[in-house]
Amino acid sequence: MPETKSFHMSPEEFRRQGHAVVDWIADYQKRIETFPVLSQVQPGEIRSKVPSDAPEEGEAFEKILGDIDRIILPGITHWQSPNFFAYFPANASGPAILGDLLSSGLGVQGMLWSTSPACTELETRVLDWLVPALGLPNNFLSTGKGGGVIQDTASNATLVALLAARERATKFASNKQGCTGRLIAYCSTQTHSSMEKAAKIAGIGSDNLRHIEVDENFAMRPEALSRQIEADAAAGLLPFMVCATVGTTSSLAIDPTLEIARVCRDNHIWLHVDAAMSGTAALCPEFRFVHDGVEFADSYCFNPHKWMFTNFDCNCFYVADRRHLIETLTVLPEYLRNRATESGAVIDYRDWHIPLGRRFRALKLWFVLRHYGLEGLRHHIREHVRLAQEFASWVRGDRRFEIAAPCRLNLICFRMRASDSVNHRLMENLNRSGDLFLTHTKLDGKFTLRLCVGQTNTQAQHVERAWQRIQEGAAKLGIS
Repeated sequence: MPETKSFHMSPEEFRRQGHAVVDWIADYQKRIETFPVLSQVQPGEIRSKVPSDAPEEGEAFEKILGDIDRIILPGITHWQSPNFFAYFPANASGPAILGDLLSSGLGVQGMLWSTSPACTELETRVLDWLVPALGLPNNFLSTGKGGGVIQDTASNATLVALLAARERATKFASNKQGCTGRLIAYCSTQTHSSMEKAAKIAGIGSDNLRHIEVDENFAMRPEALSRQIEADAAAGLLPFMVCATVGTTSSLAIDPTLEIARVCRDNHIWLHVDAAMSGTAALCPEFRFVHDGVEFADSYCFNPHKWMFTNFDCNCFYVADRRHLIETLTVLPEYLRNRATESGAVIDYRDWHIPLGRRFRALKLWFVLRHYGLEGLRHHIREHVRLAQEFASWVRGDRRFEIAAPCRLNLICFRMRASDSVNHRLMENLNRSGDLFLTHTKLDGKFTLRLCVGQTNTQAQHVERAWQRIQEGAAKLGIS
């Protein structure tokens, strides 16, 4: 009988090429500072280098890997560069990459406990580890009524929180009958755009999302929230959810969660706290003020993939009472029925988020926590905050510049004492240089530069060099 041809990669070939890929990644990490941080290619340039049709015959893996340097690298904005100061970071680290590789190798689809018990039970344990580590309330522990789950991003965590809040407010009627147009949700004018997207997806409607004014520090005004809730209730509407932000995208503003929680409690409204970036800071006891009031939240999330060296995607989402979440999202077709689920003794995380399928993301988080330990994570967070505060002191000491928002952690919002167009030109010139990458926002209506110190390998010399480049850029624009 003739031997059947296989097009698969054999274990021996996988081992050899796997070593080559790991070597490539290690070499990339060593040479990452030789690349411009922001990709310099033009639209369509990468696409033009890729054939318009798929190959009919397979190609050697060496050729494929070689095309990473030739085709892909020019189109990469290097998020892992220590000179990346834009947006918020999306960090990777050695242990996280290896954990993700192992997850890919296992190929687990962990939708149910029964489809891989280790995937579920490790996730439950690791999420419980983070509750005391971050100073979160005990009602988020799985040993009580609450619990945590790994979502992909804070955007999906916000959507899931909004859905659970919607169903609690309507006694689960909206899942069956749809929304009536009476449900009203609240956030500040600085809240992440994912809240508006969630309102659209959930059938609440963007017109029924109230954007509450902020104070001089760009944090939500609780008294304005209370007034708006009273007005909506008097108009026959149904206020059902408030999203408080611990570390807004524009300025890292921290909403007064404790005061907002009182308003929510008085009006029987679900409180969700989005700490996507700043939540990690609470690993350090001196920064745990960011979680003041979280003990009264119905749900909470933060992103280890932003500042805890756990590569994208990894969002930790907690609820104080998991019943509302599970009842909102559970759909049980016959083909998913199994003895373990029916016993009620296990967690099926497919009932805790939007998709049915789920990867073994807990592995990379487990690897990070075990490799660094809480001590190692705290060390790097403290150093990033120290460097950011030092940068802020340099800005304050230069009469050409001004600080545009409070700097409590690792984001500095600043601008030249000049027009918006001049500040925009400064940022564009810096980014085109490839030496560093900054992004902007608008605060008080003014174009404002943002510099976030949080990339895994950023050290003092990178921050010092960034400030030097910024000063040189200002001088070239004639600002003295």
